[in-house]
Amino acid sequence: MSLQEASEARKARLLALRKRKMGQSVEGAEGTPEPLVGGRNYDPISKTLKKRTPGEEIEDTVEKNVKGLAQMIIAEDEEKRQQELDIFNIAPKRPNWDLKRDMDKKLAKLERRTQEAVHTLIRQRLAAQKGQSDDLVGAMKAQEQQNAADSDEEED
Repeated sequence: MSLQEASEARKARLLALRKRKMGQSVEGAEGTPEPLVGGRNYDPISKTLKKRTPGEEIEDTVEKNVKGLAQMIIAEDEEKRQQELDIFNIAPKRPNWDLKRDMDKKLAKLERRTQEAVHTLIRQRLAAQKGQSDDLVGAMKAQEQQNAADSDEEED
C-alpha cells in the first residue's frame, strides 16, 4: 500500500467518523447507508439489539447501588447525636485572638504616642525637682524648651 492509498483510506475513515458524530448516516461497503443504532438496548459487540423479557431484572441500576444508603446515613447521624457534645472542641482556646490580631496595628501607633507622653511627664517632674519652677507654669515652660530642642535636633 502506497502512501497515497493510505492517505485516502485515512481520509475516508475520518470523514465517516465525522458524519457519525454529526448524526448523519454512513454508507457501508455496498453503498447503502448503515442505520445509526445506539442506546442502552444496543449491543456494540454483536451489533444487534439486546432482547429483554419483561420479568427480567437489570443487574446494575442506580436504585440497587443506593439501596440501604439512606438508612445507613440516618443511623450514623443518630450515633453522632447520641454522643455528648464537647464544647471545648468547638470553642477556640483563645476567644479574643481575632480581636488582638486586628488591634495590633492600631495599638502600634498609640504605643509610640504613649511613650512620648510618658517621657514628657518625666521631663516635667525632673525640671520641677531641679528647682526651675515649683508651679505648673514653670513645668510648661520647661516642656516648651524641650520641644524646641527636639525640633532643632530633628532639623539637623
